[in-house]
Amino acid sequence: MPGSYLEQALDYIERHLTEAPTIEEVARATGVTAEQLRAAFLLIAGMTPSRYIRERRLSAAASDLMAGGSVTEVAFRYGYDSLEGFSRAFRSWCGTLPSDVARLGSHMRSPLHIAIDVKGGHLMEYRIVERDGFRLAGVMARVPMQFEGENPAIAELARGITEAQRAELHRLMDTEPRRVVNASWDSDTNFQEEAGELTHLIGVPTTAYEVGEGLELVEVPASTWAVFSSDGPHPDAMQQATARIYAEWLAEAPWELNGFRMLSFSDVRDDGAAYSEIWVPVRRKA
Repeated sequence: MPGSYLEQALDYIERHLTEAPTIEEVARATGVTAEQLRAAFLLIAGMTPSRYIRERRLSAAASDLMAGGSVTEVAFRYGYDSLEGFSRAFRSWCGTLPSDVARLGSHMRSPLHIAIDVKGGHLMEYRIVERDGFRLAGVMARVPMQFEGENPAIAELARGITEAQRAELHRLMDTEPRRVVNASWDSDTNFQEEAGELTHLIGVPTTAYEVGEGLELVEVPASTWAVFSSDGPHPDAMQQATARIYAEWLAEAPWELNGFRMLSFSDVRDDGAAYSEIWVPVRRKA
């Protein structure tokens, strides 16, 4: 099947990003001809292998710049003979100079826009947000860990919110993300294992120090947040994105969890799909 050897090709490319592998090299490592590989990329990925390799190398370079690498270091790491050539290719790809990415660093959204439907999803795009401390106001309870489908305990928690509490939450919501959010932390195990319980809050971000009757107020310390978005059937798309954050992204990114607290919100449309954001507190890996 094309998807099977395309997965192998993607794995090979990831392991050799700094070496600029040719189509022929990838094809030999995958056990197919260059023509078969080219056809698979066009069929499944909608682009040629050479374009994918070029853009994936540039997206990796962008991540390295955001992680603190200098333009000179990154340019030569990915095989560019000159800073001018690297800057020209980078700007042509994403419309931004590598020096701007290096200067803005973690405050700049990653320009990665490659989407390959292999391994059950897309390459992950994210942005890094620095936030001062704030609070979460809402209702909360200990609930069972559940990765797929509607969690009955969370649904029951939501149904218990009174009209007076909804009005109070609307009044309290005064800082980003200005949405009703779901927040989870303090799990019995970790977010990679569907076992035990965790604390779950349904509420709003706020700077207030006092809340109305029946609501809890939780301090959220100043943090660096990795923010991911998804768009698709609700809640499946968001749950799949969350699973990939913990199972895949954290293994490759220059970030690690800074505690287990996670925020998310979803804007559900009439067709049952939703735009969602998942906010995960992180710190740079040592």
